[in-house]
Amino acid sequence: MNIRSLTRGDGVLIGAAVVLFIASFLSINGCDASPEICEQVPSTNAWEVSPLGWGAIILGIAGAALVVLSRGLPQLQNRKVAGLELGQVGVAFTVASAWNMLMWMFESVNAGAGLVLGLIGSLILAGAAVAGPLVPALKAPLVSAPAPQTQQPYGMQPGQPGQPGVGGGYGYPGAQQPYGAQQQPYGGQPQPDPHAQPAAAQPAPQAAQGGQGQPAGDFAPFWFAVPVARPLYAEDGSPTPIAELAPGTWYLAVEQRGPGLIAQTQDGRRGVLQDTTGIQRG
Repeated sequence: MNIRSLTRGDGVLIGAAVVLFIASFLSINGCDASPEICEQVPSTNAWEVSPLGWGAIILGIAGAALVVLSRGLPQLQNRKVAGLELGQVGVAFTVASAWNMLMWMFESVNAGAGLVLGLIGSLILAGAAVAGPLVPALKAPLVSAPAPQTQQPYGMQPGQPGQPGVGGGYGYPGAQQPYGAQQQPYGGQPQPDPHAQPAAAQPAPQAAQGGQGQPAGDFAPFWFAVPVARPLYAEDGSPTPIAELAPGTWYLAVEQRGPGLIAQTQDGRRGVLQDTTGIQRG
């Protein structure tokens, strides 16, 4: 499971499911009589009442599991049951669980701790499942992507990620310099190489820098990570995605295309990232 694809709403779902599971072991009937009489009243939990255990507890926990797994496991994202995605089926389960628990509360003459805590957990469960894709605070990633160690301009460093045989790579913007390359001290000029050719044999600075200029316009390439898995579309406007950007991996934005970005994948393919909301810049 890709933990970085989970959202804060998924975290609330998991917590509410745990509360619902704990409530299932508590007594569902209360007692207002004296302690001597209450001790003689048998305690009953949700697992001893099948309609409550299966119709509310199991249904709610199963709904939370379907919603979380449909986001955390890519192979389940496109699975459908009766024309509905697994996440949608899970949302329906959580709502049915909350409704069932609410009916048990209304029908109970003296509700115990199991019913009260179970109702709270099921209502939170259903609310998080329904509002998760709608509320921005719940759509934020549960675990943010790690920050890059260094930032390098695209096409300027000899050890840029994506080049075979050179240090670094996608997910690690701070690439290492090749062995034997000149190191430049902080705030100073590069140290001369005692084995280098005379200055007259060196190419002019203008010629050496040819072809390495910055891209036209004000756009400066930068590293970014997506909060959730997002498709990358072809630059020709084709509706079929050519790749999927995964959370927790750093990609390189090389160009601005309207509200979207032209991003480059690990294998060198370029495409349009149309949804740039919530991306983390490196």
